[in-house]
Amino acid sequence: MNNTQIPFPSPLTCIHHEFVYQVMRHPQKLAVELDEQSLTYCELLHYVQILSLTLLNEYHVVPGEVVCQCVERSLSMIIGLLSIEMAGGVYCPLSPENPEQRLQNLVEQTQAHIILVHSLTNRIFKNDFITHDIDTAININDKTTNDDLYRLSNISVTPNNISYIVFTSGSTGTPKAVQVRHRNLTAYMRSLVKMTVFKKSDNIIQMASCSFDNHFQDIFVTLMIGAGLVMLHPHGNKDLIYFTHVLLDKEVTVLEAVPSYLDILCQYLEIQNANECLKKLRTLSSGGDVLTNQIMPRLRKYTSGPSSSSLLDGCRLWNTYGQAEATITSTYFLIEFDFDCNKQVMSIGKPLPYFHCVVMDEYFQFVGVNQEGELFVGGACVFAGYFRRDDLTAKALLEIDGHLFYRTGDLVTLDDNSLLYYQRRKDHQIKLHGQRIELGEIERCLLNITSISACVVTKWNDDYLVAYVQSSDINEQKLREHCQSHLAPHMVPSVFIILDKLPLNQNGKVDRKQLPSPRFSSTNVVNSIELLLPTNDIEVRIHHIWCETFKQNQISIDTNIFTIGGHSLLLMQLFHRYKTQF
Repeated sequence: MNNTQIPFPSPLTCIHHEFVYQVMRHPQKLAVELDEQSLTYCELLHYVQILSLTLLNEYHVVPGEVVCQCVERSLSMIIGLLSIEMAGGVYCPLSPENPEQRLQNLVEQTQAHIILVHSLTNRIFKNDFITHDIDTAININDKTTNDDLYRLSNISVTPNNISYIVFTSGSTGTPKAVQVRHRNLTAYMRSLVKMTVFKKSDNIIQMASCSFDNHFQDIFVTLMIGAGLVMLHPHGNKDLIYFTHVLLDKEVTVLEAVPSYLDILCQYLEIQNANECLKKLRTLSSGGDVLTNQIMPRLRKYTSGPSSSSLLDGCRLWNTYGQAEATITSTYFLIEFDFDCNKQVMSIGKPLPYFHCVVMDEYFQFVGVNQEGELFVGGACVFAGYFRRDDLTAKALLEIDGHLFYRTGDLVTLDDNSLLYYQRRKDHQIKLHGQRIELGEIERCLLNITSISACVVTKWNDDYLVAYVQSSDINEQKLREHCQSHLAPHMVPSVFIILDKLPLNQNGKVDRKQLPSPRFSSTNVVNSIELLLPTNDIEVRIHHIWCETFKQNQISIDTNIFTIGGHSLLLMQLFHRYKTQF
């Protein structure tokens, strides 16, 4: 499948060059909004230049040097990442939600000597790390001189330089840092514009966490095409009342999220009869995980179709697929209004412009129509390799007919209309609520506990991580605390099952089919000693909400939510129920 024959604009440029070009075109246009705060393109450039000069003059950042940034969603986030690019550095985002030990390990892995922070994160890092508070750039009235501007314009950065790195889960127990070039992202930007997924007239909402590669699409691509960026306050995407208010108030036209989030959003809109919150939407994209036919009926109401059936006029619904190593998104499928959820299987579509997809078997031979094979992605999107891991890079990239392709590890089929269909992984990597997880990284974290001799982590019912550990001298609380202090929040198992011995097959390997099922209803929803029932009206109401959410008859009031299968999306549902009930 070749979509690389479309003429590519020339010359290729860098991320910050595209941004400055948009500043010159419409300096007074709003670049970014967050609640009552906003910056025009001209104002944003001013602060970016000030911070860029600080990176050069005070911290002596040189082209190609990794600069980490650990901030919550804020205007400071935007100023910081653009400043890193303008100074010639490599942007490396770190999520403040990660435990302190993990953040320190990631910084050490990048060998960065400066971390940009702001008021909400400036206490995370200890004294052995040099940090700079971005907010100081916003609070000062420094002016740039002609000499300053000349220096910034003469920093040697080419489209082939690395623009950012993003960490993904690693099967060896250590996260991998994916390196993406400027030219990769500019090609990706032009693909989205060519397909009119993004337009300069759009207001695009920033949904993704900075640890998720869509973060780069939301921010960089928006500002590279001169569109408006709409930010949420920290954790604002979990408050549906606030979130839907922002969609309506800021007239958001582009929204992309994982399918499970979109499903909860649509349920909320139906219950509240608040469909007008999406009335300005032009593009609604589902990505990061499999879009099932169970979710489709709700989403389809928001796509263009007959006026009697469609809730929105002119909105297109896309199903997307991609990997960080192939610059965010590789394929798009436009879901027509007449898509039959009962008869049709959801496709991940065809490659974007400037992208190329092939499907090959284990012997690197092209497979036939409707035959399963591994998906390889090539074209202008292929990453520059893993940071300081040439061994992993060599395994991930394959040369086909003189061109580099990324091995996705995803097994797909290709129909006679050249549409791709995702089938499964060829390894133990999973996706949970849009987050890519190597189960081996969690297992190795647990095996660092001396009393554990063996362990296996599995995905249960598409919603939970379950860890099976072989040990005679440990309890669930210690396991959970260990994982919470070393792993990203989305990687901490919901349930830990302690066994005297893991079941083995005839080959001496763990027999996953014989692992006991997690019994949320019997083992975790009640205290092991006694069932503690609610004792006042507020506890009764909360107990009722929990039982409805977790589909249980009774739950002990001292139950840890994570031991009964709690995860971020269920927490969001509980949060919304609390706000409407109290």
